Amino acid sequence: MHVEWSDRTRWWSRESPRGSGELLRNCSKERTVADLLSGIRVLDLTTVLAGPFAAYHLGLMGADVIKIEVPLVGDMAREFGENETLRAAHMGPSFVAQNSGKRSVTLNLKDAEGALVFERLLKSADVLLENMRPGVLARLGFSPERIADINPCIVYCALSGFGQTGPLSSRPAYDQIIQGFSGIASVTGSSEPVRVGFPVCDTMGGYVAAMAINAGLVKSSRTGRGSYLDVSMLESALTAMSWIISEHLISNRPAMRHGNDNAASSPSGTFQASDGPINIATNTEVQFGALCTVIDRRDLLEDPRFVTRSERKKFRRELSAEIDSALQARSAEQWEELLAEVSVPAGRLLNVEQALNQDQIRERGLVHDLVMDLPGQPVVQVLGSGVHVDGETLAPSSSPPRLGQHTEEILIELGYSAEDIAALRERQAI
Repeated sequence: MHVEWSDRTRWWSRESPRGSGELLRNCSKERTVADLLSGIRVLDLTTVLAGPFAAYHLGLMGADVIKIEVPLVGDMAREFGENETLRAAHMGPSFVAQNSGKRSVTLNLKDAEGALVFERLLKSADVLLENMRPGVLARLGFSPERIADINPCIVYCALSGFGQTGPLSSRPAYDQIIQGFSGIASVTGSSEPVRVGFPVCDTMGGYVAAMAINAGLVKSSRTGRGSYLDVSMLESALTAMSWIISEHLISNRPAMRHGNDNAASSPSGTFQASDGPINIATNTEVQFGALCTVIDRRDLLEDPRFVTRSERKKFRRELSAEIDSALQARSAEQWEELLAEVSVPAGRLLNVEQALNQDQIRERGLVHDLVMDLPGQPVVQVLGSGVHVDGETLAPSSSPPRLGQHTEEILIELGYSAEDIAALRERQAI
């Protein structure tokens, strides 16, 4: 059955199956799911991180995200993380962080009846997001062409490590592998290449996928035609590196490791105050002059080694030593406040706990409490969105789903009877 465009325009006015979103308790102000994607249905056929991350942020924007999982197994991220109690409940911290606010349906795509259920889901959806190895979904009978035949308006996003084409397309990939292939590790660290301390390539791939999906939805709303989006973690990482890659492409200079120094300017990097490190960045002559004034070293402005940006870069080590010596007079926090008063960018190097406990983050409401749908109703905390909508910060509408928690609910929405659902369970299609 082809879905006519007149039917597909429903998402402009249809209420999401989840409604406006449950308000979550928090210590500052009310937070809710945005209505930017209200009425949009997203099929989340992804696991672990990049794909679930993308779908999570679509959910924060108001989309109805249906997570499709393998019966009895589910997303392997359910078993990841250091909280043993949550892992035992198949709600590992890694899963909770990327899957709150979603609904879960279990579906066996290798079963003929399970495939028919998937067809119905496709007809009802606005977006399909999957991160299987390239070609796997097609071998299950759902090529991009067939998906477009089933639903001409759907935005189909395939997110993979290397992309759907090319000599590396069939290879498996995790974040650390892409950090190596992209050159990120080669420009991180000091003496030796170093892996970035969080899954930056997974995260960038997820953000790019979410951005592309939203663009695809705009096209679909205007033309009635869907899109096939091929997003790779590798290219997402490389495009995020355009600032340093441009030096290679345009200036023919190799990208190099600079530790904590900013290769484009000096003094700009990590310095030592009396009680620990502080980042300071002076990218203009005005900022350099203000820094020298605050640290009571205006004599540096007259030193021929430091009178221009190019000279300061040439004598970076010598200038850094002079600044480190002057910074011993105060703590990093004191210098941070003094430099802020004269508009010199500066900040202490915080650990994750300190970063989350900043007044700035508390006031902005990034961290949200979630009451888990588990015995004892434990409360966990998750991150919302970096986007504020109409002055409001965004939180997931519900705790993460148990494996298959919404299977019956979703099948009823698709028109299946109780007898149909029982038969599907009997043949292990769901």
